[in-house]
Amino acid sequence: MESVKLIENFVSWQGEGPDSGRRIIILRFKTCNLKCPWCDTSVKMRISAEAPYSLKDIQTCINQNNAGIMITGGEPTVSRHYDEALSLLRDLDYPIANVESNGFNLKKLILDAPKLKNIHYMYSPKIFSKRDADSAIELSEKLLDFDDVYFKIVYEDTADVIHYCNWLSEKIRNRRWSHRVWLMPEGSTRADLIKNSSIVFDVAERYNFNFSSRNHLIYGFI
Repeated sequence: MESVKLIENFVSWQGEGPDSGRRIIILRFKTCNLKCPWCDTSVKMRISAEAPYSLKDIQTCINQNNAGIMITGGEPTVSRHYDEALSLLRDLDYPIANVESNGFNLKKLILDAPKLKNIHYMYSPKIFSKRDADSAIELSEKLLDFDDVYFKIVYEDTADVIHYCNWLSEKIRNRRWSHRVWLMPEGSTRADLIKNSSIVFDVAERYNFNFSSRNHLIYGFI
């Protein structure tokens, strides 16, 4: 594959999770399988037009900036983006890659992607109901088998999110896997994130999870 269709391609920093603060190239796909009420990119996905970006030019940008890549969206594992997302992981030479996913087709991508490259898969379950929580638990059971999967949870103080966090906490308690779980405050503005962070700090401490501040929204660099 010589090019991929994206709505964004620019150099920035990772704003969330275990690789927060790393120099990274944002590669954003347009389509998502979900419509989350607090999505911080929904307007961007709706109004932004796709354009082709050559892998050669992306590789030049990686080399010039000594940057990794973040493959995001949207959802990079939906069918219309899947082959292009896989091509980015296979065909580019990068110091690190982050794949941001709601889990839609994430296990397949992990199995298809190259095993010897430095890829971190960021699973961020979207939980708005008990059905969502049960689905997230079912998928998490499978993803915990992969050491390169990290769990990033936008925390809201609802019964369904708490149910999932309780399950995940028990699952990792005796496996020294707390470094793989990150809680993030809900909010699309700096004020909301700061207001909600105090709750999430307390919850992260209770579960022995990590806290992620969502720097790209606080400081406005994405």
